[in-house]
Amino acid sequence: MNAPSNNHLNRRSFLQKTSAGVGAGMVLGAPNILRAAEQASNDDINVALVGFGKQGTVLFDSMKNIPGLRFQAVCDIWDNSRKKALGRIRGLKRGYTATGYSDIDEMLATEKGLDAVVVATPDFWHSPHTVKCLEAGLNVYCEKMMSNTIDGARAMVRAMEKSGKLCQIGHQRRSNPRYRFTLEELIRKKNITGQIVNINGQWNRAVKSSQDISVNPKIVPKDDVLQKYGFKNAHEFMNWRVYRDLSGGPISDLGAHQIDIYNWFLGCSPKSVFASGGNDFFTEREHFDNVMAIFDFDTPQGGVRAFYQVLTTTSAGGGFWESFMGADATVKISEIPSSSAIYRESSAPDWEPLVNAGYLKKRAALAKPKEDSNAVASYASEAPEVYDLPGGFNKPAHQPHLENFFEAVRKNDFKHLTCDARHAFESEAPIYWVNPSALRKEPIVFTEEHLSV
Repeated sequence: MNAPSNNHLNRRSFLQKTSAGVGAGMVLGAPNILRAAEQASNDDINVALVGFGKQGTVLFDSMKNIPGLRFQAVCDIWDNSRKKALGRIRGLKRGYTATGYSDIDEMLATEKGLDAVVVATPDFWHSPHTVKCLEAGLNVYCEKMMSNTIDGARAMVRAMEKSGKLCQIGHQRRSNPRYRFTLEELIRKKNITGQIVNINGQWNRAVKSSQDISVNPKIVPKDDVLQKYGFKNAHEFMNWRVYRDLSGGPISDLGAHQIDIYNWFLGCSPKSVFASGGNDFFTEREHFDNVMAIFDFDTPQGGVRAFYQVLTTTSAGGGFWESFMGADATVKISEIPSSSAIYRESSAPDWEPLVNAGYLKKRAALAKPKEDSNAVASYASEAPEVYDLPGGFNKPAHQPHLENFFEAVRKNDFKHLTCDARHAFESEAPIYWVNPSALRKEPIVFTEEHLSV
């Protein structure tokens, strides 16, 4: 089933939903239009944490700030991670304890009264763990990517729809106030970009941040335990992201964040992908250490080409962002406020009304460079005006998305989710074909078989 479009925001609804204010900060001093979190009820939600590695810890640090959650169980095959999670839970308040498990089947068979499970295991376990929990009648928040394979992702959609339970996928930008306001108010309603003709995005990471994680054989699980759960050895366990059987590599680990935004903002899937990749630095790894991809879209306004680059070999100026280039303006947007801006073309309509209404804030104009008589004559475009995008909140990046999930659980409302498994699959499906295109060195033109559940 295709759920109807949800969570359309406007200036009035932002004001209505957030008049109580829940700790969100504003870049702009104008009306508080971006406080999108809602006050939660006091009904406790009993939660199990499945996987408490790096990403599981990130999610816990976001969840611990959400009222009404009771962490009832923790499941992780690694004693170190499981003990860390139990200790963090005990530290929330006196007398607060959870039960630890190394096997998810034992946890599901033993624990009573669970309402929701948060899955943050390695990618190749996302689908099996999510399907098990949905079939057990539990609501699931699962980290992205949905799976290391498109068939695994399909199984998650089918399990969600068959069970009738909620399943949110961790594309957290879908609940980010800056992203939602930019899409709903500035791009869709105000048409601030004009016709979008091109998209660029990147996630570039330095070599120092991309090294293998060292293995301490004294503390990692024993080989028989690792092999029971799909790891050939301790190196695979600690570095599963570089193995093709266990993950999708950098294009899904990092690139999925940006490519999801392409599909979401344009409101459609691409018609093709052409990718290139290589092991130019980490020559022994299975997955490419850098990938570049071009997606072609057909939108009601016209064709759009979207370029994406992911590097694990250099920061290349650093950062991760998406840039939507239109005839009237370019929106550069990121989870990091300092990496976000909007650039107005000189031919665009006047934006002064938007500034006065608090939608935008104009930056001081840059000083014009002095003319150089030795320079070669050129026909450069006039420098665009630069404006700050609204939005900034003093919460961990994942917290609004988790808040959205748990509020949907309280309401038992499928439509309340900002990124259920069906919508996540529609956005993720093209990503599964990037590595095959790069391996074959040829474009892939999508058919229904490529993109459907």
